[in-house]
Amino acid sequence: MNKLDLQSYNGRRPYARTLSFVLQKAVSELYYDKVLLLDYDLPTGLYGEIKGMEITQESVSELKKKMMEIVTANIPIEEEEIKLTDAINIFERNGQSEKAMLAKTSGNMFMTIYKMGAAIDTFYGKMLPSTGYIKVFDLVKYFNGFCLVYPSIENADKVNEVIIQDKLNEVFNEHSHWCKILKAHGIGSLNNAINCGRAKELIQLSEALHEHKYADIADDIYEKRDKIKLILIAGPSSSGKTTTSKRIALHTKVNGMNPIVIELDNYFVNRENTPKDKNGEYDFESINALDLEFLNMQLEQLFSAEEIDVPKFDFIKGKRYFIGEKMRLRDNDVLIMEGIHALNPKLTNHISDENKYRVYASALTSLSIDENNNISTSDNRLLRRLVRDHQFRGISPEDTIMRWSSVRNGEIKNIFPYQENADIMFNSALIYEFPMLKCYAEQLLRGVDPFSPAYPEAARLLHFLGYITALTPAEVSVIPPTSVLREFIGGSSLTY
Repeated sequence: MNKLDLQSYNGRRPYARTLSFVLQKAVSELYYDKVLLLDYDLPTGLYGEIKGMEITQESVSELKKKMMEIVTANIPIEEEEIKLTDAINIFERNGQSEKAMLAKTSGNMFMTIYKMGAAIDTFYGKMLPSTGYIKVFDLVKYFNGFCLVYPSIENADKVNEVIIQDKLNEVFNEHSHWCKILKAHGIGSLNNAINCGRAKELIQLSEALHEHKYADIADDIYEKRDKIKLILIAGPSSSGKTTTSKRIALHTKVNGMNPIVIELDNYFVNRENTPKDKNGEYDFESINALDLEFLNMQLEQLFSAEEIDVPKFDFIKGKRYFIGEKMRLRDNDVLIMEGIHALNPKLTNHISDENKYRVYASALTSLSIDENNNISTSDNRLLRRLVRDHQFRGISPEDTIMRWSSVRNGEIKNIFPYQENADIMFNSALIYEFPMLKCYAEQLLRGVDPFSPAYPEAARLLHFLGYITALTPAEVSVIPPTSVLREFIGGSSLTY
């Protein structure tokens, strides 16, 4: 067997799919009448449950033991194309209603399935040749289900360390609840809803849920207004944190508060003092690229009712300068600061925690392709960025795709370790956004040159979008001008 490159996404994806198939077979052998549900990505692996079954430590141990037996048996995995009607019969017999509905709405005559002995299922991408390629994994109890733990990116001979993240679990559960309200649990039922003319209803209900959440956050801030002086908002790329900060600001105004934005970009150190990465290049994403002492000094002055001279930064010259712009906090004023390091305690280490309100924004979809194929939250954000970069930044789809791994590495280093520091998490994912994004992203992805190094990733995303029913232009027009998605497709009434 060839050694797999588990540090690359191209190596990790087939490994993860095959590992999921091993788990699927273990569930079917131990609990033949139950259905495996693989729900969403965790920083260390994949969260799952078994429909209609209480997950205990004993059941997790049984599943892990069975998985190890399947891996040791080195069972071949075979790919086969069968008639769509035959595939639908298999899925319905297995109790996989979402998978059957997806097949029915696909518009195809045939479907690719994978066989592992008697186990048959679909996975949307290539698999490993046999179960023996799986060398490292774990299965651990995690809240109401379990975490299927992947090998570490840093050391593929070891599994990731599982960290219990209460707030992240809470926000995923909230989104799952929203999916139930909207009666869209997977792409199949979402397609069916759109085909039945429910797109307008999905858009309106989804946006209403967001509006309710913005109001809840602002109300929480208002209740703590005697202490809260600084609202910190962080999130990974294309999470919609700019819209989130503007919408929260609007709702704090409704409550009688006066939000004032302080821009972190004005607090960069002069270029010659910028730290460098291992390649000797300026590391502008490092927290030490910011003048933390100066920032904290000005924050302390503001909170002491003193006036400050607001800095500006010349990115061409790499120098700080001043134009005489003054700032002083008055009654009911509250500062809002948005940036990738906003939840890192080091950023505002001179400011007491009781004076800070921390918001983590990200597109954390729990919508799945089907029962045992989840949708990566990273893919959600990549599609958003692809559209926005083309619409507003003149960046080609190829360039966006090629930069994405670097963006992801920066998030892993600078953002994800601090997400649990948030006082609240805002999930900017919307149930209807994949059908909307398809309208914009599909054409862009089709334009990627087959000889470009970005082509394999473009083809993978196109394959995924191929299962989704797109919104019509009339349905897209229903999206309100204050929606977070307007940040990416245009037509927002907010100023960016």
